[in-house]
Amino acid sequence: MTAPSTSPAAAAGTLTIGGDLTVNRMGFGAMRIVGKGIWGWPADREAAKNVLRHAVANGVNFIDTADSYGPDVSEELIAEALAPYPAGLVIATKGGLTRSGPDEWDANGRPEHLRAALEGSLKKLRVDCIDLYQFHRPDPRVRYAESIGALAELQRAGKIRHIGVSNVTVAQLTQARAIVPVVSVQNRYNFEDRSSERVLDACTQDGLAFLPWAPVGGASPLREKTIARLARGHNATGLQIALAWLLKRSPVMLPIPGTASIAHLDQNIAAAAIHLSDEEFRELDKG
Repeated sequence: MTAPSTSPAAAAGTLTIGGDLTVNRMGFGAMRIVGKGIWGWPADREAAKNVLRHAVANGVNFIDTADSYGPDVSEELIAEALAPYPAGLVIATKGGLTRSGPDEWDANGRPEHLRAALEGSLKKLRVDCIDLYQFHRPDPRVRYAESIGALAELQRAGKIRHIGVSNVTVAQLTQARAIVPVVSVQNRYNFEDRSSERVLDACTQDGLAFLPWAPVGGASPLREKTIARLARGHNATGLQIALAWLLKRSPVMLPIPGTASIAHLDQNIAAAAIHLSDEEFRELDKG
């Protein structure tokens, strides 16, 4: 990790993904900029694009999205707002889920689907190669090796720079890494849901970026009291303390909190500057 720069999103330092993508450790998740139920266009399309522009203007240089957000809407908004992309901006996307309606998600890991999804993302994002393409979720109807193998083929074809996986176990991560170099994992992880603790530990040990989705979860009553007390001490919100805890948890942690509000975005980015002491971290960890 390098020393932080003056941009707000860089206050927690940087992380290098795959050996050549160096990004600030406060990213942005672009799921919430679409319509209700993660379906369709947002009520205010220009406001959504302004959120994206504001994130980049404040030092966010890692944006995570997926073809299923909308579907397609998030990727299209990103391109409309930011293309041609400034140097150093990494747009990561995912494939492997399909949508049949608001809040409905279905896995599809068939190689032919992943190839079509990748081609669609290239077109919508207006790029020739995806910097980081992630397999969104294992499909129980398709052998995991077949899904990962399809991405390996697309990488060899020059359409994917780096490959990541999402919603995986340690065993699935190990299996994927036996097929292709994997540079990142995106799993659910927060205060209360630490079911991916072993996956995070594996990533920390091997230097793989870990992108926690749902980074701000609920907390037990005892931990809520600790969060509130620490928030007062840092002149912060409880959500900012939760993000600061994630950043402290591992040097490979890359939070990607999402929002459709510039005010909320500013709060999220500001959390990068909150540095918890070892004692504060232990208090939160055991609460």
